[in-house]
Amino acid sequence: MRFRTARSNCSLGVGRRVRVLSYGSVTALSRRYFDEIQVGEEYESPGRTVTEADIVIFAGLSGDYNVLHTDAEFMKQSIFGERIAHGLLGLAIQAGLFTRATAPYATLAFVGLRWKFKGPVKIGDTIRLRAKVIGKKETSKPDRGLIIVQRTVLNQRGEIVQEGETDLMVERRQRP
Repeated sequence: MRFRTARSNCSLGVGRRVRVLSYGSVTALSRRYFDEIQVGEEYESPGRTVTEADIVIFAGLSGDYNVLHTDAEFMKQSIFGERIAHGLLGLAIQAGLFTRATAPYATLAFVGLRWKFKGPVKIGDTIRLRAKVIGKKETSKPDRGLIIVQRTVLNQRGEIVQEGETDLMVERRQRP
């Protein structure tokens, strides 16, 4: 498999790292199918800085205006000392970072999540994602399978702020 250069890294197989282009249009030919994805593949995304605008937009979208995210004066007296991002905002951002770190999967559905919120994400933090394929499971349907991905979200200091596993239903390549 061949990838063009971009800002993210992808490791295909043991000890083999390649640069991945995941921007622009995705064609059926550029997607990776269940049979092509290997347990042990590792990915690392570029960083993304969380902004005040991200938090404001997410509060509006979700309807979650909790003081943790919206009241700067109140949060000065909190254990965090300042406003923090919604945990689900960090989860959503890591999903986008995953797409920037990998060659596109032929994903049919996001079907499972086991997740821990380990620390705060603050305005101005730059987070990145490390991911590893830790399992593949056959399904009762011959045209698809499950890929299990371990994901770790780190801030600019290398601290783990979120981590967990996701289950993706991925299409198998059609056999002639």
